[in-house]
Amino acid sequence: MTTIQEIKNQLQQLQEPNQWLEELEADKRKGVQLAIAQWKKRYVKKQKLIEDFIQKQSFDNSYKRMPSCLIAGIDEAGRGPLAGPVVTAAVILPEGCTELVGVDDSKQISKEQRQHFARLIKEQAVAYSIHVQSATAIDELNIYQATKQSMEEAVGQLDIAPDVVLADAMNLIVKCPTHSIVKGDEKSLAIAAASILAKTTRDELMNDLHEQFPWYGFNVNAGYGTPQHLQGLATHGFCEHHRKTFEPIKSMWRDKR
Repeated sequence: MTTIQEIKNQLQQLQEPNQWLEELEADKRKGVQLAIAQWKKRYVKKQKLIEDFIQKQSFDNSYKRMPSCLIAGIDEAGRGPLAGPVVTAAVILPEGCTELVGVDDSKQISKEQRQHFARLIKEQAVAYSIHVQSATAIDELNIYQATKQSMEEAVGQLDIAPDVVLADAMNLIVKCPTHSIVKGDEKSLAIAAASILAKTTRDELMNDLHEQFPWYGFNVNAGYGTPQHLQGLATHGFCEHHRKTFEPIKSMWRDKR
């Protein structure tokens, strides 16, 4: 009789339900039934990811005037934190790109998944670009205008010009038709891919800043106003990477002057 471990190994290799799986249902050993249940759970999850991928891709394709149109998705990371830059990314994906099944809004997937997909997106993309907007520019322009300008810069820096731009909830002025998509990182594959590049890049930058300013905890809070970050501000004051138009830095800056 085939051992339970051997059955588990076979199930690990099984991609689709088949006659063997149906016959296996008759095996009443608890270990076998548990292995079957686990396989079915994984299969349902995989099918859901494939369905979501097809839906996101179809959403992007609905904006094509013709099949050859290139769609650029664009998104940002870091509008809300007290410190660090806003990072925007623009991505043009190829047709198919089934390796990106599972790509989603960067906030909905784990750090490990973001890093995995960031590598794949860079490998698979027809073109991508990343723009970093400093805290100084954010203070000079305001956060909305700084983000908008950064997104437009990211589009302009693409090696291949897109025919259409889909932006996550932002109206842009670029050299091609653009569409502002509310919750675009949930609906569009290209915007979701851009959100992953923006998020992973910004996290890397905040990790680098943590090496210079460890008392703020940038490596764990990404510049948001956590208790550790606020305590660092109270003890050490603000640094050049803090946004002086954001509270409480705004009041600290005013009092210092």
